[in-house]
Amino acid sequence: MPTTGRKKKDKRDYSTSQLLNFARDSYLERTSRPIYAILFLVPFIIFYEIGTILINTDVLTQYQIRVVAFVWVQDVLLHLGTSSRFAWIAPPLVVVVILTGLQITSKKQWYFCFSDYAPMILECILLAVPLIVLSLLSNSSGGRPDNLPRSEGMRPPAQVCLVAQRQAISPQELIAALGQQNTVPPKVHSLMTNIVTGVGAGIYEELVFRLILICALMVLFQDVIGLSHQNAIALSVLMSAALFSAHHNIVWIDGRLARSAPFNWTEFGFRTVAGVYFAILFAIRGFGITAGTHAFYDIIATIVNAIFFAA
Repeated sequence: MPTTGRKKKDKRDYSTSQLLNFARDSYLERTSRPIYAILFLVPFIIFYEIGTILINTDVLTQYQIRVVAFVWVQDVLLHLGTSSRFAWIAPPLVVVVILTGLQITSKKQWYFCFSDYAPMILECILLAVPLIVLSLLSNSSGGRPDNLPRSEGMRPPAQVCLVAQRQAISPQELIAALGQQNTVPPKVHSLMTNIVTGVGAGIYEELVFRLILICALMVLFQDVIGLSHQNAIALSVLMSAALFSAHHNIVWIDGRLARSAPFNWTEFGFRTVAGVYFAILFAIRGFGITAGTHAFYDIIATIVNAIFFAA
């Protein structure tokens, strides 16, 4: 009996997600670990930070282009009393700290096989393909390439989730910047800008809408309200997906709501489906693969947009 109990305990200790358990030390089990998410995403985080600096230089240093979800993390840290300088560099640390805490509580092994990195990249690219196909189909069925500018034939989710920040910018100026994205200098909308912000969206939108929001909604629905586990999961996924989609049109910045893009039912539906897709992926494969898939979707969508739909 003690032996059987020990085996069951080990199995629980190495369960890798809310939905599925993978064989211990298999590729799927290893790459679902939070420590893998940290090390896998470090190059993405560095690319985003360096890319943002270079983009800011190109835009005459007047504007600092950031993903809205990144700014939200900054604002939370500022409200908690951190300095503005620390809040500027802290969002990547928030990602690392949260994942480190999950790694500790998961009781999983800490080693990282660098030979898994390339397969993880390939997996993220392959997992992004269904969203690319769905995006093209939704654009085609909605007639968008004929009715809208060709540059919007396939819009990456991150492309309308940017915020232009300046030092000591007022709320009025910030909201005006959101409503006048088309007046920002042309270089802001360059291919590299969209790729950089797409990578940032992959990391920080997944942090906010999957890693934080879904967990918070699960606590609310299951532990506070008392819904069943299945109902709590369904509501959490659907609500997080709807909010994920809505924030591409209406954003909350500095205590104010602002419209960042005109509402379109086709786009809203596509992004809601994408939110559900990312949520399921998060539950099965963990944060690293989900954020990587989101980032690669944005990258591929940006490149496809530039090649086939550019004016």
